[in-house]
Amino acid sequence: MEIYLIRHTTPAVEKGICYGQTDLDVTESFAAEADSIRPWLPTRMGAVYSSPLQRCRKLAETLFPDHTPTLHNDLMELDCGNWEMQRWNEIPKTEMQPWLEDFVNVVVPEGESYALMHERVINRFNEICQQVSPAVIVAHGGVLRSILAHITGTPIKESFDLFTCHYGCVVKLTQEERGFRHEFLYNISLAGKEWHRPTA
Repeated sequence: MEIYLIRHTTPAVEKGICYGQTDLDVTESFAAEADSIRPWLPTRMGAVYSSPLQRCRKLAETLFPDHTPTLHNDLMELDCGNWEMQRWNEIPKTEMQPWLEDFVNVVVPEGESYALMHERVINRFNEICQQVSPAVIVAHGGVLRSILAHITGTPIKESFDLFTCHYGCVVKLTQEERGFRHEFLYNISLAGKEWHRPTA
C-alpha cells in the first residue's frame, strides 16, 4: 500500500491572517508550483482524494486530469470559527491565550480543536487505507501533520516542530508489516516563512 500526501500550493491570502476552512483561491504561482510537484508523483495512480476547498481541489484536478478526485470534508483544515480571516495579532487576547496554552484540546470559538480535527482526519485516513493503491491525498498542512503524527505515534502538539510541511510538499507513505514508513520526496519553501499565530 502506497499513499502520497500532497499539501496545496500557496494560497492567495496576506501573511498574518488566520485562515482554516475559508475557501481561499491560489496565487499566480500555481502553475509553476504544480510543475515542481509533478516529478515526484507516481506514474500509476489508483485513487485521488482531496479536501473540497479550492486550493486543494484545483491542485488535485491539475495534477491528475484523468481522475475525478473524491472530495471529503474530513480532509479540510482546522475550523478556525470566529477567527477566520482575522489578523492573528488582532484576535482578542482573552480568546487567544487559552488556545495558545493548549491548542490541542481547546476549541476555537465557534470552531474546533486540533484533537477534534485529528479524529476526523484519521477516521478518513483509515478508510482510505482500505481502498485501492496507490492513492493520493491532497490536503492541508494540519491534515498532513495529523496523518504523520498518527503513523509515527507522535503527540499532535509535537508534530508542528517535528514535521515541516511547506506548500506543495509531497510525502510518500509505504505500508510495512508494523505500519507506515514515510519519506518527504519534495518539501521546498517557495513562499517564505509562514505565519500561523500571533507574533507576540
